[in-house]
Amino acid sequence: MTSVFSADGKNVPCTVIEAGPCVVTQLKTVETDGYVAVQVGFQVKTEKHANKAEMGRFQAAGVAPQRHLVEFSGFEEEFKLGDAITVEMFEANTYVNVVGTSKGKGFQGVVKRHGFAGVGQATHGQHNRLRAPGSLGASSYPSRVFKGMRMGGRMGGDKVTMQNLQILKVIPEHNLILIKGSVPGAKGSIVIINK
Repeated sequence: MTSVFSADGKNVPCTVIEAGPCVVTQLKTVETDGYVAVQVGFQVKTEKHANKAEMGRFQAAGVAPQRHLVEFSGFEEEFKLGDAITVEMFEANTYVNVVGTSKGKGFQGVVKRHGFAGVGQATHGQHNRLRAPGSLGASSYPSRVFKGMRMGGRMGGDKVTMQNLQILKVIPEHNLILIKGSVPGAKGSIVIINK
């Protein structure tokens, strides 16, 4: 993240995203696939890292092998195979949704993972149970722990969608978009931007 100054002099936090250029690798139609969508590829990879099925698809589109493939539906514009999609399709002061994978945090306890308060003090006979979850199941009936009980476990690494993020600025010569606020994921991770 970084920050920029707005026209009225306020310091606005923002995230810089390199968006494209992306290429159209496949056009899905109702006749061939049962639905309408545009498959877009990002980041060129070498041919030795693509299997034969991928190479056939990329050669049919007339593009180099792409590392990341995503499908989008609901495009108003008509695209052809091999067309380049750049940041020029976005405009400043519009709103987008950003989908990414959140940072993985490993195995965490209930205080960090679910916001449990813990005991809070070391009195009343407490020795080492300050951040423990407490009792989990019922007594003799039903004699088990219900599914969905909030307990410690793996935290993060989930698909997260941030909605209605404002585009502050578009820099087409460097394929950059400045989006107000934070987006899910670590530095250098891949995100999907939906208009």
